[in-house]
Amino acid sequence: MITRVCVYPGTFDPVHFGHIDIVKRALNVFENVIVAVAENPKKKPLFNIDERVDMFRVSVSEFSDRVMVESFEGLLINFMKKYNTKIIVRGVRLFTDFEYELQIAMTNYNLDKVETFFLMPSQELIHISSSIVKDVALHHGDLSQMVHPYVEKKLREKFKL
Repeated sequence: MITRVCVYPGTFDPVHFGHIDIVKRALNVFENVIVAVAENPKKKPLFNIDERVDMFRVSVSEFSDRVMVESFEGLLINFMKKYNTKIIVRGVRLFTDFEYELQIAMTNYNLDKVETFFLMPSQELIHISSSIVKDVALHHGDLSQMVHPYVEKKLREKFKL
């Protein structure tokens, strides 16, 4: 029986179908997914925090009864206490992703005994990253296989295309 809540954190600048695939996969294991959109002062996102939350909410609206999208600042483990969970879900595309994610997972475990589940996106989505999405949008490429139509609209507006 599915009874757990997990947190899926990230910058999501912007959310793409690879991210949505991770949410869908997490819903096969967990009852609810809390998408935690990070306000990361070290990064300079194209979209502000409210725009990123909005785009993710629209992109997962079909799962709105089981998926919540919220922003957070600071340590993820502090945000997770609000939902009384110690489970993180992270998408991993490549081995280089895994090395970085393993460091973060071990840190979270050492700080608060938080477990991290690594999920891979579907094979047809494994190549998509937010950086690639922004580059394709900037150069007037076809985004229909990468992002929700609402996200595509927001990218076109941002780049004034």
